Amino acid sequence: MVKPMTMAEKTGVYGSVQKAIEILMAFVPQNKDMGTLELSEKLGLHKSTVSRLLHVLTRYDLVQKDSDTRKYTLGKSAAAIGRSANRSLSSQLISIARPYCDDLRDAIDETVGLEVMSGKSTMLAYSAEGPNIVTVTFKVGDFLPVHVAAGAKAILAFSSPEAVDRLIKGDLRRFNSNTITKQDVFKSQLREIEQNGIAFDNGEFSSDLHAIAAPVFNNQKRPIAALVMSAPAYRVKSLKEPSIISLLKETASKISARMLYSDEAD
Repeated sequence: MVKPMTMAEKTGVYGSVQKAIEILMAFVPQNKDMGTLELSEKLGLHKSTVSRLLHVLTRYDLVQKDSDTRKYTLGKSAAAIGRSANRSLSSQLISIARPYCDDLRDAIDETVGLEVMSGKSTMLAYSAEGPNIVTVTFKVGDFLPVHVAAGAKAILAFSSPEAVDRLIKGDLRRFNSNTITKQDVFKSQLREIEQNGIAFDNGEFSSDLHAIAAPVFNNQKRPIAALVMSAPAYRVKSLKEPSIISLLKETASKISARMLYSDEAD
């Protein structure tokens, strides 16, 4: 919550800056066009104040004015700021996620990783290896086909149908008797994952390895990664405990929040 301004702040430079920010934020998230009077009424600011600040914001292309309707929307500079923030967050994904992966690994004593999509595969971008002598041996940079990886499933379940069709086009390779090779069965599983927010790899690539994953979202509500817990088959039962599943989802949500995701409706 924004701290209320003091009277001194309201009449000073700080007050003008805050009012300008309020005007910009009035266009979020839909960037609906609005005129001076509409903004004035929405924000409870004097019309002359809004007009003066819009003039300044227009000068810097933070808002733009339609010459026909005389209404305003966010401008090129505002869009550039958004793109810069997105690029910065994308490049920092691993460094942002690393401490959360480490903390989850310490809490469950099993390997925790961060998976991202790469072409038609999922790639292990970071791995916090578990402390057990017998543990998961996948390394950073390793790839898995999307139809057998818990992380890929967690991402695809919240992706567009077109993206799913593109990534599973063709035959789904069978690795063992656990592998899902029928596209309709795979898509049905994705729908279940979307409902539950959790994806499983039940030994579908290697019968000795099981994994559980939850998606990570960005500020555009797009799945950009998956937080994955993995363990040998004989130890996976403990990972399926409701308290551990909740911890996985909670940790993935914390990473999403750092990526500026919000579950509020647009």
